[in-house]
This record gives sequence, structure tokens and C-alpha cells, in this order.
Amino acid sequence: MAVERLFKDEATEEKGDRARMSSFVGAMAIADLIKTTLGPKGMDKILQSTGRGHSVTVTNDGATILKSLHIDNPAAKVLVDISKVQDDEVGDGTTSVVVLAGELLREAEKLIATKIHPMTVISGYRMAAECARNALLEKVMDNKDDTDKFRTDLMKVAMTTLSSKILSQDKEHFANLAVDAVMRLKGSTNLESIQIIKKPGGSLKDSFLDEGFILDKKIGIGQPKRIENAKILVANTAMDTDKVKIYGARVRVDSMARVAEIESAEKGKMKEKVEKIIAHGINCFVNRQLIYNFPEELFADAGILAIEHADFDGIERLGLVTGGEIASTFDNPESVKLGHCKLIEEIMIGEDKLIHFSGVEMGQACTIVLRGASFHVLDEAERSLHDALCVLSQTVNDSRVLFGGGWPEMVMAKAVDELARKTPGKKSHAIDAYSRALLAIPTTIADNAGLDSAELIAQLRAEHHKEASNAGIDVITGSVGDMSALGICEAFKVKQAVLLSATEAAEMILRVDEIITCAPRRREDRM
Repeated sequence: MAVERLFKDEATEEKGDRARMSSFVGAMAIADLIKTTLGPKGMDKILQSTGRGHSVTVTNDGATILKSLHIDNPAAKVLVDISKVQDDEVGDGTTSVVVLAGELLREAEKLIATKIHPMTVISGYRMAAECARNALLEKVMDNKDDTDKFRTDLMKVAMTTLSSKILSQDKEHFANLAVDAVMRLKGSTNLESIQIIKKPGGSLKDSFLDEGFILDKKIGIGQPKRIENAKILVANTAMDTDKVKIYGARVRVDSMARVAEIESAEKGKMKEKVEKIIAHGINCFVNRQLIYNFPEELFADAGILAIEHADFDGIERLGLVTGGEIASTFDNPESVKLGHCKLIEEIMIGEDKLIHFSGVEMGQACTIVLRGASFHVLDEAERSLHDALCVLSQTVNDSRVLFGGGWPEMVMAKAVDELARKTPGKKSHAIDAYSRALLAIPTTIADNAGLDSAELIAQLRAEHHKEASNAGIDVITGSVGDMSALGICEAFKVKQAVLLSATEAAEMILRVDEIITCAPRRREDRM
């Protein structure tokens, strides 16, 4: 006897082809949404929140756009996830990975419509991905041993990454900033010690790299404006106990003199605390919390620079770069690790005063100050620069680079095509489809630049049949160009992550043959 109904009333299920179609449509819709942002001539999207203030973000960064979308389709969520992972892992290629996964699914849909089983498609895709990766491995360039060439490679990678962003007009200037900042890290991928400060005003070209650390605070009144050979105590402690603080209790006194006694006792406690801090032999005190007038006076009298209310990121990073640790008790001066730097002074950026720490213990630390017309421009500039810094820090560790501009996809497509011809059976259709999906990236780059993609891809394919061709799409002249002469390079790690993530995501969605949506839980069920 057949079971009439298995699920609760409001639960829904889709089976077989319907489930597959729903997955394909969702994933392809996401890929089409983000496709127009790919490449040097990609367009931007405006994201407007419905929350209070209706904040607006203008961006063409794939991960940022997808993060902001509230999506209902489960397959589309898989693509959003791979884009996030790509952003966390290598920082760039967030759009490419979604476009490639969407194209793989579009090709798979045609194959499944001709009654090829999804498992056959998956095994063909796996063979093709392996073949494509090996084709790239044969063509990588590695100049790690030659410092000058390696720096040139890094500059090219940075300029290629920035050319599809808002910073493309001044990409040489920003590529220089990013390469200098990453070279100071000496191989570490911890971007914590590179601080980015955004100050509206001026133009993007006025942005600069500053050695050392800048804290977005002002120096207090009556305190030294410049300190050499600073010993810094970084703390997170309450410096406001010069007021009576007894919550939920009453203090009954028989005269005002008694109140004065309580207050002076509080002041005495505060003074004792300040003296303990001064006993550490410091000449700069940075606190996470407020410093009230009385302790500030005491510090000023002792010639100590006291900085209050440094935001938490600020003091954590300051502790990191000056080599100090954040303290909250001051009874054992010998157990507290102080920070050191050669000079603390006040500087002006635009209209604002900031505190500059130079000659810090951690020589890797630096600050990039971004200038720009508005906060929207600055936010997008920060995202673009962060992508470039991520890619460069990964490239310093894995120094293999490839040409860009659709060249890697053509190389992979050619290798995958050859594999399809050698492979017997239905798998060869899947491998052939993989090769067509790879061509979607150069096609989209050309389409977004308003070029004739069919003509350009045909020319590129002919070029790549010659030996050792460096041909790719030059969107500036609108023709096929030599990527080596144009200096368009990409990190191998980014390309590899795009290839493998997109294939795995497509494979995961292809395996789906049923979608079950649970019924919402009712309140009375919880009783």
C-alpha cells in the first residue's frame, strides 16, 4: 500500500528533474546577476539596505555583492558560499568562481537534457579539471630567486587585480603601495600589521603609505606633543573612579564634610593607581577606556602622554606592532611587557590631527592612508586594496604566476579539448562541455567591454594553436594582445582556487535529485 503523505502539511518536496531544474535555474541566475562585474570594464552594483539609515554600498566585488543578498534558493546559496571562501582564502577571483560554476551548470543542463546521467557528467568534469590544472602547471612562471624580477611580477599581479576595481585609474600608484606594504611583511600572510585609515578629502592619488602606526586620536591638553624613545604601556582599565560609584545603595552622611571625605578617598585610590602606572617607567599610556580629568592631570604633571578611548582594534594592533601586551592590573611592573617605539608625534592629515608612532618594534607594521571624494569611494577603495594585499601576500608564499586576460582559460580549454578527443564514451561530451564553460570567462570579459566576443574568441583560439602563444584579450584596444608585453599577470594560486572551487560546487549541485523544504515550526508544538 502506498503512503499517501509523508511530510507535514506545509512541507514541500521536489523530485528528480524538477529539483535539478530548480537548482540549475537558481545557480545560473546568481551567475548572470554577477557576470556583468567581471573584468577591467565590469560595471558596479548599488546595494541599498532596508534597515535604518538605508545605507548604500557601491561595489563590483563579487563576494561583497553576494554577501549582501538574502537568497532563498538552496543551490544559489552554495555559489554564495564558494564566493565567500574564495574571498577568505585568496582575496580575489570571487566573481570568476561564480561565473565559472554557473557556466558548468548551464552546460551540464544541456547534457542532462540529452539523457546523459549526472554521474557521467561529474566524472567527465573531474577528469577535465585535473587536465586543466596540469595544463596550467606546465605554463607557470616562478621568479622567486631573482628579487628584481619577483618584484616586477608582484607589481604586475597587483596592477591586474586593481584594474577591475575603482582604483584602476591610479593602479600603478596603488600597486606600488600594496607591494611595498606586503614586502615589509617578509613572507607572513597576517595582514593585521597593515592598517588602512580612510580620510575623506583630496583625491585617490593623494593616498600614501606611512611606515609605523597611526592612531586616530588627539593628544590631550597640557601633554607632551612629541616623545622620543617611547616606552608605551597599553592598557584596558577603568580610569574614572574619582566619582562616587556605589550602584543600588545609599550613602547617608550627617554633613557635607563626610561627602568630601568619601570623594577624597576615591581620589586617593585613583592617585595610587596612577602612581603604580607611572612606576612602570613609561612615558606614554594608551587606554582602551576613558581617562577622566583628574588622572589626566596627574599624567600631564608627570610628563606622560596619556591617550584615552583608543578603539579595541586600535589597541590590539598597537600592542602587536610595538611589541607590548595589553595590561589591566599594575601591581607587578616586572611582569608587564611594555611596547617600544622611537618617536611619537602629532601629525595632520587633511583637517584631522592623528598620533603617529614611528620606528616601532615590529618593523613590518605600516599604515596606508586612503584619501578620496566620499565615504562610498573610500569604502570601495579599501575593498579593492584589501583584495590586492590578500593576493600579494599569497603570491609572496606561492610565487608562481600566470598571464591574465583570458590566457589561462584558453590554455586550459585547449588541453581539455584534446582530452575530449582521446576519451571514449559519453564522458567525452562532459569534457567537451567543460572546455566550453572555461571559454565563458574570456567571453564575459569581452562582452563587458562592449567588444565582439565571438570574433575575439575565434581569433584567440587560432592564436593558441600556435606554439607558446601569449595571446589574451586586450580590452583597452579591443583586440587580441600579447599578455607578456602588456604585463598582465595573475597569481597561480587564485586561478587554481577558482578552477577547483567552481568544479566542486557544480559537482555538488549536480548530485541533487530532491529538494525537501521543512514545514515551519508552530508555536504550540513547543509546549
